[in-house]
Amino acid sequence: MSEAVAPTSLSAKLTFNWRALTPLLLVAPLVLFLLVFYAFPVMAMLLRSVAEPTWTLSNYVALSGDSVFLHVFWTTLRTAIAVTAGCLLLGFPVALTLARPGRTASIALIVVLLPFWTSILVRSYAWMVLLGRHGLLNEALLTAGAIDRPLRILNTSIAVHIAMIHILLPYMILPIANVLRQIDPSLARAALGLGATPFRVFREIVLPLSMPGVAAGVLLVFVLSLGFYITPALVGGPRDMTVSMLIAQQVDQLNWPYAACLSTALLVVTLAIMALFQFAFGVGRALRVAER
Repeated sequence: MSEAVAPTSLSAKLTFNWRALTPLLLVAPLVLFLLVFYAFPVMAMLLRSVAEPTWTLSNYVALSGDSVFLHVFWTTLRTAIAVTAGCLLLGFPVALTLARPGRTASIALIVVLLPFWTSILVRSYAWMVLLGRHGLLNEALLTAGAIDRPLRILNTSIAVHIAMIHILLPYMILPIANVLRQIDPSLARAALGLGATPFRVFREIVLPLSMPGVAAGVLLVFVLSLGFYITPALVGGPRDMTVSMLIAQQVDQLNWPYAACLSTALLVVTLAIMALFQFAFGVGRALRVAER
């Protein structure tokens, strides 16, 4: 009897172990892909910044005193802050609309998702057509008699901000909308029943409870803005050069060690910002809430 039971229990144990390994086997292709196409190139970049032509930290020493890099980095940071603020101001009301069930929310969701159906390159070229000296905007203003001569909008900081806000706006709206949907509507009804004004309900209930989504959206937009390349390169001017554009310039000049040094600096700044958000808001919690 015991001999008959032993093989069955052994088979059940092997089956249990196989089931326990199933999640790891499913994740293994993604881990392998990230190791080969992400981790290895990043490590190669880090090594190149200190190992070419010889082992030295001269690239980082030169970086600390490079006025061009400091100016470009400040421009990149200023652009990221402006774009993030613009996305938050424009995106929060739209997120409130998406959080309310109804036909209007469905239409708004389609409008928000439309940018994802078109490539960034096409959208950037579209803004060039709209904001150009003889673009649709200037032609409309000239026809209406609002201006006497075309405005210089393209190749300015304003054009960069407008185009980047348009492209990155969904990354702000969707996390906030997902968090707003999880707020219990009975809280607002109870506050209104107790005599609170709609503005006070928004200020003391809706806004504080939406902070995890706001933190997730701000982090996503800000980090993406730091590494943006195509849109600033197409619609911006010489004064709007970003760190990613400076890296591409160094690569074109075959100055690979300095380009790797710039890339490492941008990576460190990005990780520092993520660590700051983790300390201040709890990035993991914010992103988990935004994914629901």
